Amino acid sequence: MNTDKEPAAENALGGFLRARRARLRPEDVGIVASGRRRVPGLRREEVATLAGVSADYYMRLEQGRERNPSQQILEAVARALHLDGEAVAHLYRVAGPTTSRTRRAPRVERVAPHLRRLLDTWSDTPAFVLGPALDILARNRLATALYADFTHSDNLLRMTFLDPVAPYFHRDWHRAAESTVATLRRMAGIDPEDPRLSEVVGELSVKSEDFRVLWARHDVRGKTREAKLFHHAQVGDLELHYESFTVNSAPTQQLVVYQAEPGTSSADALTLLGSLSAAPTRV
Repeated sequence: MNTDKEPAAENALGGFLRARRARLRPEDVGIVASGRRRVPGLRREEVATLAGVSADYYMRLEQGRERNPSQQILEAVARALHLDGEAVAHLYRVAGPTTSRTRRAPRVERVAPHLRRLLDTWSDTPAFVLGPALDILARNRLATALYADFTHSDNLLRMTFLDPVAPYFHRDWHRAAESTVATLRRMAGIDPEDPRLSEVVGELSVKSEDFRVLWARHDVRGKTREAKLFHHAQVGDLELHYESFTVNSAPTQQLVVYQAEPGTSSADALTLLGSLSAAPTRV
């Protein structure tokens, strides 16, 4: 079984193109389908025609035999496959010149002391720092309380796909799972040689069928602002909005901050969670 578990696979471009081609129907691009089709989505020849390149050239792209496609070719393929902005950026990343395939030593991700102190000053909003493989590198007290239902809360992927509490904690688990995998796929395009990222993808590919299916789709998405729907065992339902910021002093890290709309039941629940997790006052 091909689990597509290595984000640093030799032909990342081909995998991405095949996955996106399979998701388009002929009618999506104005092609009148006739007869029974053996595979879902568009045929290679159809994408080649839409992009204005030869079928042989497009086949070489998918097979990894064409290493230096021009900007014009990539733009044409992106239009043919109806890629959105994030997917286009990912296409350019995986189509770029390959670097040495020498395996790197794992990088130790450290959060700067001043950033840790900043997290601790936010007593009324959960905040944490993510590494490129979505490891939770640091968190404040309220973020620790938010994820207290989980057996392990060290990595967003492992929490989402391997922890039994995840389907209950995430009120829309499928949306949360899709978003998390799409974020990881984007990080894989930025640094496909990251050994920690390969380790996480490998573990999830072996242990989770849901992850394997979503990883094979090659969806790409960065963390932006959106609402997250949670259910916490102590305080009940929460609807939290989050913002994600790149840490300038460590560009591979992201600062994530959750907030509740003022005056809502979620704000009340977050306040209650803060009081329940507050350190006891010394007498």
